[in-house]
Amino acid sequence: MGKHAKPKKSTMRAATVAGTLGTTLGLALVAPSDAQAATYKGPQALSVVAAQKGDWYKWGATGPSRFDCSGLMLYSFKRVGKTIPRTTNDQYNRATKISASNRKPGDLVFLYSGSNEYHVMMYAGSGYVWHAPRSGERVKKEKLWTSHVRYGRL
Repeated sequence: MGKHAKPKKSTMRAATVAGTLGTTLGLALVAPSDAQAATYKGPQALSVVAAQKGDWYKWGATGPSRFDCSGLMLYSFKRVGKTIPRTTNDQYNRATKISASNRKPGDLVFLYSGSNEYHVMMYAGSGYVWHAPRSGERVKKEKLWTSHVRYGRL
């Protein structure tokens, strides 16, 4: 924008509406910083996970054609330029914890018992997850079958 250029009316209207809404509700409306947006790779990692559909489960495997649950997450994030820990527990410990109401496609879904997270999946949206289930099965997308989960964002 030039030194004396005026902002577009649509931009001014949007800013006014956002400011008014924030004031009315007593909220500070803050957009994510460029750094936060740049580091969130969930949607891209989700595309990588989905591309592994049909690959066989193998305990301890991290790809490119066989995976265990945490190896599938490791592989997908690595392919989009984000380094994450190897194991389910370490992935959970690294993740920012989020509520079910704040989950987004690309977030991680952890099955747990007590304080132990024992299986990791990736949220696909609309109540579905992608995962490498167990020996004898293939990477697949299926309806989340339990509410006994924790959510995390890397």
